[in-house]
Amino acid sequence: MSIQVGKQAPHFEVQAYDRTKDGTDGQFTTVKLSDLHGKWVCLYFYPLDFTFVCPTEIVAFNKAVGDFEDRNCALLTASTDSVFSHKGWCDSHADLKGLKHLMLADMTGKLSADYGVLDEGKGIAFRGIFLIDPNGLLRYSAVHDLSVGRNVTEILRVLDALQTDKLCPCNWKPGDKTLN
Repeated sequence: MSIQVGKQAPHFEVQAYDRTKDGTDGQFTTVKLSDLHGKWVCLYFYPLDFTFVCPTEIVAFNKAVGDFEDRNCALLTASTDSVFSHKGWCDSHADLKGLKHLMLADMTGKLSADYGVLDEGKGIAFRGIFLIDPNGLLRYSAVHDLSVGRNVTEILRVLDALQTDKLCPCNWKPGDKTLN
């Protein structure tokens, strides 16, 4: 499947680890993109649980959950690990115990493949990030090499720009003028 900005984002229905309910043991749930209709969605992929760069990103995104919520944007992360691996990692990693967004389990690699980030040889996802609008259209995508973490502030800036529905020049920031 080819994914393209301006087209419908690939639908998904996957298991997820949800630590947001009670903050201790968490629970397993099912997440469908269609259930998020009417909200923006920020879906970011990472390679594997129990690695080194990944928790720095997850923690940074987690610290910004309120910023995403303020923008009517659901924050989801995904890897090719199982919900049990997600739970084990969150239980054992001090910085992940306070996770406030869902971790999608893509054990088959279908979700990663549908979004064009699956490294088939390794069976893991590249660091892809996708912003999906309230109508399910893909509005932004970026894929990073396995070794390079993302900048959450930049993702929020892009989300802000997209939500203006106006032309935003290079280096635009909220409060800056848009183009006519």
